[in-house]
Amino acid sequence: MLRKASLVSLTLTLIMIAGCAEPPTQQIQEAEKALKDAQESGAATYSADEYAKLEGTLAALRKEVTDQDGKFTLLRDYGKAQQLSASAKADSERIKTASTLKKEEAKAAALQAQQVAEEAVKATQDLVAKAPVGKDRAAVEAIRNDVEGLKSLLKQVQASIDKEDYPAAQTQAKAIHDMSQGVSAEIQNALAKVGKGRPARKR
Repeated sequence: MLRKASLVSLTLTLIMIAGCAEPPTQQIQEAEKALKDAQESGAATYSADEYAKLEGTLAALRKEVTDQDGKFTLLRDYGKAQQLSASAKADSERIKTASTLKKEEAKAAALQAQQVAEEAVKATQDLVAKAPVGKDRAAVEAIRNDVEGLKSLLKQVQASIDKEDYPAAQTQAKAIHDMSQGVSAEIQNALAKVGKGRPARKR
């Protein structure tokens, strides 16, 4: 009776060992797919730190599987690999959700920055039309060329938005806005000087 019980116990132990001796292939594939989905959601840009940790988890998972594969069959234990794959999948899905939200927020911010930049360029363009020519014809032409350059730069902002590179679009739009402000200040100074140089009207 005792011998029979021992055999049953040994059989159960071997079954448990065999269960852990098989690599969690499906779980690993699911974790890999979840990582890819997170990447496509923009995780590397919008959740950079967490995405880097996730890549580290996947690297640890691959190493663990390789280490276990190199052992004698009865000594293999993929328990840790199963834990890592489950953790990687859960983290990937969480990071994907967060990154998708952050990406939408970045898109809205980029579109807002684009609008502000376009308005700044338009205001500068309107000021150029009022700029005095006189002896400073060359200077006015240079300012007009600057404005044309700003209008060309606006196309780059749109190109970044089309590529869904919203951080770049925001940076570009802010730079255009700041440059427009600088050009506008130059024109306003010129207008102020002209105003001071004009003789006062007779009453």
